[in-house]
Amino acid sequence: MIIGYARTSTTEQEAGLAAQEQALQAAGCEEIFSEQVSSVAPRAKLEAAISHSRKGDSFVVTKPDRLARSTSDLLALVKRLEAKKVGLRILSMGGSELDTSSATGKLMLTMLAAVAEFERTLMLERQREGIAKAAAAGLYKGRAPTARRQAEEVRRLKAEGVKTRDICAKLKISEASFYRIMRAAA
Repeated sequence: MIIGYARTSTTEQEAGLAAQEQALQAAGCEEIFSEQVSSVAPRAKLEAAISHSRKGDSFVVTKPDRLARSTSDLLALVKRLEAKKVGLRILSMGGSELDTSSATGKLMLTMLAAVAEFERTLMLERQREGIAKAAAAGLYKGRAPTARRQAEEVRRLKAEGVKTRDICAKLKISEASFYRIMRAAA
């Protein structure tokens, strides 16, 4: 059996998920497991797809980053599939397909995953440098902590004359939290 797995990080990426599903169907997948969840979050459909796979099956994804976030994560998943005697096929590998059922395919996958992780690490370093420069120039203040945003919302609603119990219900906080925020503001 040929089992496909498609994933996007957010629910807003409907077109990306649909494109993956089409590619998996075109690759002959008989069953496709799809989900919209971050690769670092629990992935129920991935676990279901792996559990569903049997000896001799092929597990197909469109790209390595749809399956794993890091080289170690990818290699751990490959090892799990190998233990079940299931081959991994990756469709989009620079115009050709990669199949881990061969020694060459395993080598290529490991090298490509390492390069992808290296590129991501460099991108994150550049991002941190850019944020540091912007912060030093006073152009970046960062995201307000959740508690601070909530406190601002409590004070704003109170200033508008909204009743305490209505504020608590709307923001899903206790009255004790409401009064703690108001005391801190005074």
